Amino acid sequence: MKQTMLLKLVPTPEQAAALLATLHAVNAACTYAGQVAFQTKTSNTFELQKLVYGPLRVDYHLPAQLAIRAISKTVEAYKRDKRIQPAFQPDGAIAYDSRVMAFKSLTTVSLLTLQGRILVPFRVGVYQRARMEAIQGQADLLYRKGRWYLAVTLDVPTPPTEPAEEPLGVDLGIVNLATDSDGQTYSGAAIEHTRQQVGTLKAALQTRGTKSAKRHLKQLSGREARFHRDTNHRISKQIVSKAKHSHKGIALEDLRHIRSRTERTVRTSQRHRHASWAFFQLRAFIAYKAALAGVPVRYVSPRDTSRTCSQCAHCEQANRVSQAEFLCRSCGFAAPADWNAAVNISRAAPPDSLSSRPVDRLDN
Repeated sequence: MKQTMLLKLVPTPEQAAALLATLHAVNAACTYAGQVAFQTKTSNTFELQKLVYGPLRVDYHLPAQLAIRAISKTVEAYKRDKRIQPAFQPDGAIAYDSRVMAFKSLTTVSLLTLQGRILVPFRVGVYQRARMEAIQGQADLLYRKGRWYLAVTLDVPTPPTEPAEEPLGVDLGIVNLATDSDGQTYSGAAIEHTRQQVGTLKAALQTRGTKSAKRHLKQLSGREARFHRDTNHRISKQIVSKAKHSHKGIALEDLRHIRSRTERTVRTSQRHRHASWAFFQLRAFIAYKAALAGVPVRYVSPRDTSRTCSQCAHCEQANRVSQAEFLCRSCGFAAPADWNAAVNISRAAPPDSLSSRPVDRLDN
């Protein structure tokens, strides 16, 4: 299984200047190559190389391999949407492969720049140290708020899937981020509190409009997303740990197109929460942690899981009394709506159908 791990680089001021100059030059070269690709409608890497390789080497002073990487990056961007001319931000990430990057020790990496190769130290903790041998393929050089990182690709062996006695159904929601078929809820109250705090502060700073306010706004950038990510990591870890220790698999809803499917049913007061919550991220975290733990996962259709009674199987829209309450119009069974849905999800995935879907590449 492929994962991504961040290594924090600690360059000297001279090295940082060389990295920044290289980052700007490569992205400027990509913008130029994107213009040529768009004007000539060239989406083939080798054909575009014939058109722009010379200017990239002469005008942008790129070493040969960085010029090739810039062309590949441009073609990938152009292929995503040929109606738009690709343009690249000066501080955008650039890819390094084994021809322009080499790890020289546990704490140093050699990177090619406009000034030649430089040996840059980086910091490793216990987590990174245990995974250094799994680094394979290319890495992305990132520049974030004055700090430098390498996002390296790990090839992590996936353990065999353990037999599951029964599935643990997990319903993903807005108020409760997750509820399992055992009745345990994973609240989104902390995320909502942070969202409201950050939103109120942003609005006040934007109204003020001073230089100090703008600096503060910049500091707030990404704070909510980081908190969401941390919360999703903790919830997914709890769910996978529970399933593993109880010898259960995990049954999840197939969340493809969930935003378009649910946007009409979301209250006006919850629309911002609905739009800002990373539906796929939590499911993806559960999936890759389960794969690493050998816990089987099954994806089931979410159709009618919230409307069907988990006791008598009667399905009716009116069964869903409110966002939080379920009341069967046929047998009178009443329960928390999320728990009722989680039970239905678990029953839609019989034990013999559980299997881990391959996970391509997920950030850790």
